[in-house]
Amino acid sequence: MDAAVATIIAVLVLSAVIILMKTVRIVPQQRMDVVERLGKYKRTLSPGLNLLVPFVDSVRAKVDMRENVVSFPPQPVITSDNLVVSIDTVLYFKAIDPVRATYEISNFLQAIEQLTVTTLRNVIGSLDLERALTSREEINRHLSTVLDETTGRWGVKVTRVELKAIEPPPSIRDSMEKQMRAERERRATILNAEGHKQAQILTAEGEKQSAVLRADGDRQSRILTAEGQAKAIRTVFHAIHEANPSQKVLAYQYLQALPQIANGTANKVWIVPTELTKALEGMGGALGGLASMVGDVPSSTVDAAAVAREAAEAAEAATREAAAVNAQVRAAEAQVTLPAAGQPSRLPAGELGGPQVSA
Repeated sequence: MDAAVATIIAVLVLSAVIILMKTVRIVPQQRMDVVERLGKYKRTLSPGLNLLVPFVDSVRAKVDMRENVVSFPPQPVITSDNLVVSIDTVLYFKAIDPVRATYEISNFLQAIEQLTVTTLRNVIGSLDLERALTSREEINRHLSTVLDETTGRWGVKVTRVELKAIEPPPSIRDSMEKQMRAERERRATILNAEGHKQAQILTAEGEKQSAVLRADGDRQSRILTAEGQAKAIRTVFHAIHEANPSQKVLAYQYLQALPQIANGTANKVWIVPTELTKALEGMGGALGGLASMVGDVPSSTVDAAAVAREAAEAAEAATREAAAVNAQVRAAEAQVTLPAAGQPSRLPAGELGGPQVSA
């Protein structure tokens, strides 16, 4: 008797616990439970404590209202240039209506996956490989628009679609790597050639400027030298004419200057002054008279013929040594410029000498 009573009490307690569990339903935050009464939709349980009719009401589905992310496996897709690429897709979605997500479609996640694959094949099929690799944003927007329009009636909203990876075939990847390597080498070669070209241009410009500056400096130096020589010649010329020296002084100056002028070893043409013999004769006579005046040599012992011969020998020696002066004098005449007329000046032939004699 006691055992039967204990068994009944235990059954009643167990039934009470089961009834309590069937009656009380606690729904967590961000989840909605769809309740059916006798197989027909009754209501949707909100987060918190909810009471049900035991053995009459039942929870059909528990819908997560949070945003979910799902990664689909790689899908082979054929591009417009008949290349098979493998594409990984990542999908972000959330349920906005638990009732339609439960009753409008049996498995909305699988439906979204298949819809994504078919839409992706349609989009990629209209693009070639190069454009497919560079048009991810465009493909993402197109997928999001198509999926959002289709899944809206299922109570699901697709918030974002991303292409995680686009993998071309291995042969195509090798070709692309070779192409990129060749392109990088081409750019490097072009850059090296441009650098070498610029270096050569700068070097040539520097050499050009250096040559121009050297030529300009040499020109200025020659101009200044010629101007100095011309000024010196003009000064000597004017000094001689202003002093109006006698023939004896000129003859003596000839004898002093000719050894210095004739120092060159390559002189082949020289000037023989026509007045030199007469000047030397006059100077010899003057020296003879001076000697007789000072009493060094008696006038009766002076041999005029010997003096003339010595003067002639001195004139010949001076003439030989004057062979170098002709070329230098001609060059100086060509560089001399008269201040007034601005034209090259040439000294009078009578002042420098007479006919030219070949050595």
